Amino acid sequence: MRFIFLLGGTLGFLLAATTSWQADHAADRILLDGALGCLAGALLFRWLWTVLLRGLRETLLSRQEAATAAAAAKTKPL
Repeated sequence: MRFIFLLGGTLGFLLAATTSWQADHAADRILLDGALGCLAGALLFRWLWTVLLRGLRETLLSRQEAATAAAAAKTKPL
């Protein structure tokens, strides 16, 4: 989780700072935009990571339930 948070913050900072620099803002404004981009990117990546993990967990649980049901159907006597 820490890696995803740091990755999102880094990418958010770089994107916001680069965009602000391209818009010819002053240095203090570039750093402010970068800091806000860092926060937004980190929170966004954290949210996306939890959504991804929840989806993977649900997929694995449904596959396990399906395998258990298939095994129970095979061993069921007629």
